[in-house]
Amino acid sequence: MYQNINKIYHAAIYVRLSKEDGDISSSAKLESNSISNQKALILDFLKDKKDIEVVSVRVDDGYSGSNFERPAFQAMLEDIRRGIVDCVVVKDLSRFGREYIDSGKYIERLFPALGVRFIAINDNYDSLKGKNQADEIIIPFKNLINDAYCRDISIKIRSNLEIKRKKGECVTPFVAFGYRKTKTDKHKLEIDPSAGGVVQDIFKMKLQGMSQDAIANRLNELGILSPFEYKISSGSRYETGFRQKEQALWSSVTVRRILENEVYIGNLVQGKRTTPNHKVKQTYVKPEDDWIRIEKNHEPLVSDRDFEIVQRLLGMDTRTSPDQKQVYLLSGIAVCADCGAPMTRKVSTVAGKKYAYYLCSTNKETKRCSSHRIPEKDLEDAVLVMLKQHIQNILHLKRVLEFIGTVPFQEINMKKLQDRLEKKKQEKERCKELRMMLYSDMKEGIVSKEDYVELHAAYGKRLRNAEESIRAIQKEMDSELEKADNANTWLDYFVKYQDIEELSRTVVVELIRQIRVYDKKNIEITFDFDDCYKQLLESVEKLGYQVDKEPGGQLNISRREAV
Repeated sequence: MYQNINKIYHAAIYVRLSKEDGDISSSAKLESNSISNQKALILDFLKDKKDIEVVSVRVDDGYSGSNFERPAFQAMLEDIRRGIVDCVVVKDLSRFGREYIDSGKYIERLFPALGVRFIAINDNYDSLKGKNQADEIIIPFKNLINDAYCRDISIKIRSNLEIKRKKGECVTPFVAFGYRKTKTDKHKLEIDPSAGGVVQDIFKMKLQGMSQDAIANRLNELGILSPFEYKISSGSRYETGFRQKEQALWSSVTVRRILENEVYIGNLVQGKRTTPNHKVKQTYVKPEDDWIRIEKNHEPLVSDRDFEIVQRLLGMDTRTSPDQKQVYLLSGIAVCADCGAPMTRKVSTVAGKKYAYYLCSTNKETKRCSSHRIPEKDLEDAVLVMLKQHIQNILHLKRVLEFIGTVPFQEINMKKLQDRLEKKKQEKERCKELRMMLYSDMKEGIVSKEDYVELHAAYGKRLRNAEESIRAIQKEMDSELEKADNANTWLDYFVKYQDIEELSRTVVVELIRQIRVYDKKNIEITFDFDDCYKQLLESVEKLGYQVDKEPGGQLNISRREAV
């Protein structure tokens, strides 16, 4: 092969170090593969090479060798295409890349086609010297080993991260706004006092009736840093593709993400996204069943109760008019009793006076339902009266409960569970008997072998289901004993408003699920915890009390006379 002995090669030194593919698994290996060590080794190798002139040093620090989408490597390729570089020097093949197919493509096809000399020092390979028989075997084999090594490290890292997630350890480099990693353990979360207060204010504003847009505007007006800017100001190297301006501001999208994130009630949810393998960096969202959720993993910023109410509000159509910062008092709560569509607030001006009223949104848009029109003040007054009466009923009920005590109610619930448990135990024993009888029937020729196999499997399945039900009921009984003291805490949500004199958005969303409007004289209210309320009244009746409701809605509970 003819070689131009006077040719001067213009070389790019290429060095790479990855924190993800196991290149720094030990201190000795870290020193060997460090950026400075690679540079020093290559420069020492080239110092007596008169035919090689170094024109650039390309460094990919923190990039995996499993693919070639690395900024410094791509810049080196651009220099090769422009004719600036015609020689590439690396410490060894693993520093060049750990992907078998693409490594071979560059070394064996692309570089020779572009007239690029390739040198891997520790592998004793120089393409200028031509391939010998050993190179034909060893170079592809080494690339294959590097590829397999990268795959093995990827599997180990994924497995290790999965274990940490299941243990409730935070493995993400950046944590949710409002939290920070503890100084003593980078896998544990603690509340960031400054950002945490902002998160709590966001939830309060939502409960008070403000829309996500209004909340975002309010935070921007107050000059409160957005999550992105806050991370940057804290010295973080956080990056996002959502930044559109020089300074990232609060937006309705950012606010909604915070309102929907269950990290604020103490739950740590990880493993939502993944990649197909170590070579493909395109991520996808995993099915929710595969997410790792550790409940009550850290100190919450928001109560479960407030979080649940906010999720309910986010599911409602509660848009505000352009000149309003808050939704109307009953927005999303008042609905048409016939079609179920939200009632829309409308203002009419008659003789210079403005009148506000609610009407069915279906009627307003398509006329396919009657208007169900009701003056705003009449509706709000009626809701206040009914709410006050319901609170008085709950106060009365609570006094009765305090007199009766909690033990009888616990006994009622335990009796129900005990009855269910007994039935399942009987079912389990019956399945066992049937399976034993089945074998005798087959021996006596009453059932065929085929029928025996089919029926035996069916009884086995019924037996397993019965055993699972027994375990579930026993667990429920244990839970019933544990929660006895907190079973009726929901009563206090109403009791704290016993002196209410006017409605507020906070009171409405906390205590009322839905208001169904039939006409201007008839409405029906479903209060929150309505099912708990009804179950409690049933339990009181089972304990020998008479429960009556007067026409005005007042609840009367009295001891039933013995017959």
